[in-house]
This record gives sequence, structure tokens and C-alpha cells, in this order.
Amino acid sequence: MSLKLIYFKMRALAEAPLMLMHCHNIEHEYLMSWEHFEDVWAKVKPKIAFRQLPMLEVDNSTQICQSIAILQFLESRAGLAIEDPIQAAKSSAILQSAQELFFPLNPAVNFAVGDNFISKRDEMREMLIARFADLSRCLSENDARYFCDDIPRAAEFATFHHLDLSKLLDPTLISEFPRLEMFLADMQAIPQMKDYLLARPELIEVGIAPKLVINGIAHPTGTQQT
Repeated sequence: MSLKLIYFKMRALAEAPLMLMHCHNIEHEYLMSWEHFEDVWAKVKPKIAFRQLPMLEVDNSTQICQSIAILQFLESRAGLAIEDPIQAAKSSAILQSAQELFFPLNPAVNFAVGDNFISKRDEMREMLIARFADLSRCLSENDARYFCDDIPRAAEFATFHHLDLSKLLDPTLISEFPRLEMFLADMQAIPQMKDYLLARPELIEVGIAPKLVINGIAHPTGTQQT
């Protein structure tokens, strides 16, 4: 089975699927929209289900859209399904809760600049603290490393992405939650995760002029080829 994950120049909804595939040794290809479709996004967008990315293409034919659907497919592919229906529901609920952090956190970190960045950061602080408290409480409900056991699944990778991204918005947020800091450390200690985090494009100049450093070249974040 060949897998292609298609997205844009930003650190956002492709991160959790990429982490899951790297950590669970799922072979894949990661492409920018213009590389895969060989056209500008404005022309491609009307042809894509739900008119958004990321998209996972399976065997050069089937297109799986929507982030949670992609993550759940990859969980199944990696043999990570939880047999206990209650624990499976808990994991699904945490995944959905983590994905709800996408807006406004991801757009602010990847695109907001100057006073707009500061305004968005300050406006979302209360919401982020409340959601971080929820996630911390869920982690504290058992003695395992992660939400259900010691195996990182979609819920863990999605949560890690948003917590990690929040440090670029305001590094003090996570410091209020020792259990979340422990969770981040456990995830970062996974050998494949460590390799991924070291190799992925660096996101720089957040709040000023956000760019991704790809192959040594800083590219403005966005949906256009540069």
C-alpha cells in the first residue's frame, strides 16, 4: 500500500499524521500541494473533498480527507486499535478534543504577525489554559505514560502537536501543567519521534514573519509555491 500525505508550508494539521507514521514505521511520501497536483491551490481546491488539506492518498487513487479520519486510518494501518470499547471511546474523545485546539492556535502561530499576533495570543490564553487543564486531568487518571496505556496513538500525537506548538505562541502556558510537561518529555523520548523532530523543517520568526526552513531555505508559510 502506497501512502502520500499532501499539505502546505505550515506546521499544523499534517504534523500528527507525520509523527504517527514515523513512530510506527509506516512508509509514506510527504508532498506539498503544488508538488502533488502540479497546479496552484486556487484551481485544485474546488476538486478536493471538503476543499481543504491535508489529504492522504492511498495507492494513487483513494483520497482520505479530514484530519481525524486520516489519523484513525493510520491507527488501523499500524495495528493500534483499542479493543476495549470504553477505552477506545476515551481515546477518540481526547483526539477530538485535541483537534479542537487547531483554531485559533495553529493559524496564529503560522500566520499572525505584529499586533495581530499579540492580540490573538492574549485572546486565546484563557481557552488554552482550560483545555490544557482538561488534558492534564485525563492523563492523571491512570498510571500510564499516555491517555490509555503506554502506546502512543492518534490522540497522543495530536495532543503533542498542539502542546508543542503552543510553546511558540507562549512558552509559559505549558509550564503551569507539570503532567503535560511530563507527557511531552515521554513523547520526545521515543527514538523515532526524536529523529522526526530533529529533521522536520524549523518554524522561525513566529509573530514577526513566519517561515519554514526547508532544505536550508526559509520559505514564507502559506499555500503557494516559493
